[in-house]
Amino acid sequence: MNERPKFFDDLAGVAGGAMSALAGLREELATLARARADEAVRRLDLVKRDEFEAMAELAQRAKLEVEALEARLARLEATGQNPPPNDPEVKL
Repeated sequence: MNERPKFFDDLAGVAGGAMSALAGLREELATLARARADEAVRRLDLVKRDEFEAMAELAQRAKLEVEALEARLARLEATGQNPPPNDPEVKL
């Protein structure tokens, strides 16, 4: 009868070791997958969302400024005036 409980103890030890090995393998696979995904993102030359939004905001401001300058130029051309050299609205 002593052999039977020892057998189950050994079996439980082997099962516990197998579970530990599987948990380690799962962590290793997750790390490998994360590394592969990061590598793919770097190869695609993607940008982060906050960088994209900052550039989109900058582009929107530039567009509004260009539209304002075009409207101002159209008004000046319509009246035949040239802006004074020290005009604060003229940004060079």
